[in-house]
Amino acid sequence: MGQHGSEDARPFHLAQAIVLAALGIAAMLLLTRWVVADLGLGIRSSVATGTLLLGAPALVALAFRPQERAAVLGPPLAARTAGLCVLLGGTLWVGSVGVITVQALFRPPTPEELEVFRRLHAALRPANPLDALVSVAVIALLPALVEELVMRGILLTSLAARLGAAFSVGLTAALFAVIHDPLRLLFAFVLGLVFGLVRLRTASLWPSVVVHATLNTLTFLVAPLVDDPTQPYTPEPLLGTACLLVGIASSWPLVRALRRPAQAPG
Repeated sequence: MGQHGSEDARPFHLAQAIVLAALGIAAMLLLTRWVVADLGLGIRSSVATGTLLLGAPALVALAFRPQERAAVLGPPLAARTAGLCVLLGGTLWVGSVGVITVQALFRPPTPEELEVFRRLHAALRPANPLDALVSVAVIALLPALVEELVMRGILLTSLAARLGAAFSVGLTAALFAVIHDPLRLLFAFVLGLVFGLVRLRTASLWPSVVVHATLNTLTFLVAPLVDDPTQPYTPEPLLGTACLLVGIASSWPLVRALRRPAQAPG
């Protein structure tokens, strides 16, 4: 048996995986709306609460079902893979600018959606370096960990074992898009496809977590610098197309370079 215990690793049963994901999504959407709003929590506390609610059923299940942990988490992250994933997160961020532009050309964001997005980034604008670190942890790192655990750890592994890789990646990407706001619907779907592909190519959850966290961090740090809330939003097709092409051309070789870790004999 290899060093990671792959022969003993098995995903959750399909019904169990679906129930865990459904419970987490319901808790995040319903309880955050009804309970967190009434408590009057700040934006960071609200995001953290909603994210933890999403992951709570999966975390509880893994605590009581250690036999599923190897299939859900996979082997640890190698240094080479971590470096490739950080680079991939950066190239995907460039490509995501193009994806958002394409969506805006066919489905322009409403003034209300833009106002919510801008208020969110204004509220998260760091007051000092420590405040920035807290925001990155809550807004970028925690969602990457929890969303990948639920979508690519629990749900994707179970679906792929029974329904095939292509269908499973597409389905989890669609679900991943649905739990995000309409302003980022296409953006989240495309990213969900890449995260799913990374998860299957590496047989580990951690690479998709690193890619996701890197992209989230860049979005948090750069968006307030390039968005002027005093100006109306106008899609720029040429810039968007350039970003999309550069993002695709630079991301695909990085995805192809990712691979499963070598198993030790034994």
